[in-house]
This record gives sequence, structure tokens and C-alpha cells, in this order.
Amino acid sequence: MKKIILIAAAAFAAFFILPQSAEAQVSADAARLLRSARIQVLNQSTVPQDFNLQFLAGGNTALSSYKGKVVILNFWATWCPPCRSEMPSMETLYQRFKDEGLEILAVNLGESADTVRQFIQNNKYTFPVPMDTNNRVGTLYGVEAIPTSYILDREGKIIARVVGAIHWDTPQTIAAFDALLKSR
Repeated sequence: MKKIILIAAAAFAAFFILPQSAEAQVSADAARLLRSARIQVLNQSTVPQDFNLQFLAGGNTALSSYKGKVVILNFWATWCPPCRSEMPSMETLYQRFKDEGLEILAVNLGESADTVRQFIQNNKYTFPVPMDTNNRVGTLYGVEAIPTSYILDREGKIIARVVGAIHWDTPQTIAAFDALLKSR
């Protein structure tokens, strides 16, 4: 009987006390607003795998260098209609919050720089575009469908994952990112 009680107590502690939920890492208001924007906060925040990719515009980036910012890590391709449909709203969100600590890293999967450059220029997108030409980072992150986006908090931990296109500029999403950016 003592063994059962000890096991139950250990399971309770492991499930409810020891791990820190992603929701506990962001303000209750930000978590509520993310849910209202149909963005699910993960049960457990995770430290993402770091990577280093070359930007479309030149230079390199490491994901770890964005600690201190809220990051949308978006995996996409120019041939993907859902990816293309969400990008204007990503640009709107980026313009709204880039000076407050939001960064969007729109990681292109497997396409040539010329194809991506033409698409980005034609659409006048200004967010950074790292190039994952061999899909190494997409594979590392388990991307099976695009677009797939991860939201990282200011500590650099993944707090949410979105599979599929969403509107990043709805009032609910804007309110959620406003709250995320204000929470420290």
C-alpha cells in the first residue's frame, strides 16, 4: 500500500509540479488570448534545436541569437497555396510588432534562392527568410506539412505550434501577440 501511495505521489509531482507548462511560462492573459486566436499553447514548453542557416538577403542566422524576442518560426514554400495565403497577414503582424520584439523567421524549405527572392520581392515581404535548401532544419523540427509555425517566447522556448495556415492579423491574434510581447 505504501508503494502505491509513493508511486501516486511521485506521478502527481512529476505531472503537476516538476515540469513547467508552456502556459505557465506566458502570462495567463497571453495564453487565453492565444487560445482565442485558435493558437494552442503546448502542454510543455521545449527548448528548440538550434540551427544556423543563410538568409536569402545574405549572412547567417542562428535561432539562439533571437533569445529575448518573441519569434514565429514559420516553415513554408512558394509552391504551397496555404503558405502563400497566410504570408500577407504575417507581414502585417511583423510590421505591427517588429519594433516591440517580434521576429518572424520564414524558413523556406528546399527551393532555390532565385525562386524565393522573386516571390519575396514581388510580394514586398520584409521579414527575414532563412534558406533551408536541403530541408535539414525542417526535418529536425518534424515538419510534415506546410505551413508549420512554432512560437517561441522571449526565453527562446517553444510555447505553441500551428500546423496549417492561419490569419496572423486578426484582432485576436494581434491581442495575443501584444500580450506575449508585454509579458517578461
